[in-house]
Amino acid sequence: MKNWLLKIIVCSVNVFLLAYILPGIEVKDIWSAIIVAVVLSALDFFVKPLLILFTLPATIFTLGIFLFVINACVILLDDYFVHGFSVQNFWYALLFSVLLSFFNGLVNGKIKTTVHSNKDKNNSH
Repeated sequence: MKNWLLKIIVCSVNVFLLAYILPGIEVKDIWSAIIVAVVLSALDFFVKPLLILFTLPATIFTLGIFLFVINACVILLDDYFVHGFSVQNFWYALLFSVLLSFFNGLVNGKIKTTVHSNKDKNNSH
């Protein structure tokens, strides 16, 4: 639960920052960004695996590149469900999903590395 909550916080901050940077993405406030992150987490858990399963031939044929389209569709679904979040079109959803995945992976990887190095320091004493 603690790990999930940390990922939601990281994703919320990244959603808020990317909405500030990208012109086709709008987030009303930080609370909307938190809701976007929670809904995105739920969509990634429930809907995304079904989309991947149904589009498996296209994903295999494109050597996995079609997964970017699936991610953009999940972002558009998030736009549909969250009222304080707006995505102008598919191409902004695609760009947003790529950048969000990159920054979430970067920050979560940095946090994981920091936590593991702190555990190692504590165990060495």
